[in-house]
Amino acid sequence: MSEGLSRCDRLDRWAMVLERAEVTRVAPFRDVEFLPPFIGANLRTANSALDLAYRDPVLRRAGLGSDRYGDGTEFFGLSPYRAHRILCSCAYFGPVQATEVARRIRAVAARQRLREWLGGAISAAARWLGGRALPAAVSRG
Repeated sequence: MSEGLSRCDRLDRWAMVLERAEVTRVAPFRDVEFLPPFIGANLRTANSALDLAYRDPVLRRAGLGSDRYGDGTEFFGLSPYRAHRILCSCAYFGPVQATEVARRIRAVAARQRLREWLGGAISAAARWLGGRALPAAVSRG
């Protein structure tokens, strides 16, 4: 990845691309949960959220390989559940507002930031607790 974007940065950039797109409605992928993984990974849909992401030079330089479902979900670090909620037709009725897809992407980024913050806070607390001397009554055993 030449741009060195974190997962949150990639998600934020994708949401921004959708919010600023000239196309206001994007096409969801159709029924991906019913397809074998090797077929689903190669799906492409014109004017999808991943199609718009792939048009962005920043995301391509950062490593987005194509507008295929599998490449997009891997690049943005989406679990099968999250990818389904963001990209599949099951979550929408026909074309969807690009801003709605962006809102869902930002929610994933916000959860990731919270996980990172909590992980850092827990690590710091563990280091702090690990550095403290045990009380004399406990250390005598």
